[in-house]
Amino acid sequence: MRCERLNVSGDAVGAARALRELVPAAEAVSDQVAEIIARVRAGGDDALRFYTRQFDTRGRNPASLRVPDAELDTALGRLDDSVRAGLVTAAANVRRVAEAGLTDAREVDFGGHLIALREAPVASAAIYVPGGRAPYPSTVVMGVVTARAAGVPHVSVCAPPGADGEVDEAVLGACRLTGADAVYRMGGAQAIAALAYGTETVAPVDVIAGPGNLYVQEAKRQVSGQVGIDGFAGPSDLVVIAAGGVDPQPLALDLLAQAEHGEGSLVVAISDEATLLDALAARIAPAPETRAVVRLVAAADLEQALVVSEAFAPEHLQLVGAGAEELAPRVTRVGCLFVGPASGTAFGDYIAGSNHILPTNGAARFASALSPTHFRRRFTEVRIGSDAADLAREAAPIARAEGFELHARSMEARIEDNGTA
Repeated sequence: MRCERLNVSGDAVGAARALRELVPAAEAVSDQVAEIIARVRAGGDDALRFYTRQFDTRGRNPASLRVPDAELDTALGRLDDSVRAGLVTAAANVRRVAEAGLTDAREVDFGGHLIALREAPVASAAIYVPGGRAPYPSTVVMGVVTARAAGVPHVSVCAPPGADGEVDEAVLGACRLTGADAVYRMGGAQAIAALAYGTETVAPVDVIAGPGNLYVQEAKRQVSGQVGIDGFAGPSDLVVIAAGGVDPQPLALDLLAQAEHGEGSLVVAISDEATLLDALAARIAPAPETRAVVRLVAAADLEQALVVSEAFAPEHLQLVGAGAEELAPRVTRVGCLFVGPASGTAFGDYIAGSNHILPTNGAARFASALSPTHFRRRFTEVRIGSDAADLAREAAPIARAEGFELHARSMEARIEDNGTA
């Protein structure tokens, strides 16, 4: 995998701007998305099916837009036992953190790891679950469980069907497990239009949340005057600030795990130790190409690294090593903060209890992770401790079910040879 270096050279804000410019903005699809929204708004289900054939099923006539309850029950029954167990644990952890957001609590203590953290619910909400490269049952958990914790009485889910016209069963099973009221076989900008304005089959909602590609996010932006949205969830990004003397192997896996999201993803490691950057480069370079953008940034010191991060406003920020971890209280611009060598970002993607639907593209300057407040601004700080091994064993099957081997290995890197973390 190509992995280039960048020197801050005294201009931390300029360096952050240069990093942001490595990923194209969403305006490139604005006109096409506007056309799709207008056509679905006017044509309803017929237009929705037209775009499903064009973009999802490769010309094949799609199955019914709404997935029958019986299929959800079947999908739940067919979930691999290890995947189901991991989803149950993830849902329980996400629920504890989500419910804490409705109280004055500032911390949720799970024993072995810690998540540091008059409203009325909207009548209805929808969670968009991406398709394409892999299924995302974990996104179902993050969205539906959080909306339920907020007290939303009707929660829908939509996911684009594959070439066979079907939604992945792991996604459908997660929909049933978390109690989604309606599940739709639809994706892209056309799905956002249907959820915002309604069709013969699809009921309009008050809030749309969830990640997706540029077409999905541009559609959310264009309908945001009609419905509430969680924000612009673009390609994933990660910044790691690492002090000297830390083990480079888990950090390299953390970086590669986020690069696993593919084209448009931006992965950055910042350190004042050249030997650590050399070690990371040696481990990253042989990895398979994902078309993610990877940069290793040499900073004069960790103070400068923090300035870069605050200007960059990352979706995920990891602080590793004593000097870096001491910066945690001063971090203000981040989607989710991970502190300590065991606190890999992948834990937040799946099972720690923090939400993985996070502000991207620098939106952490003003936006927050998905929380009950989106349905009725906080970011979460994740400190994985003594239960890292147990969480890794439960979450790794979910990661592999989604096709993200490096997410699984990133978490499993915290399991020592003797079976403990």
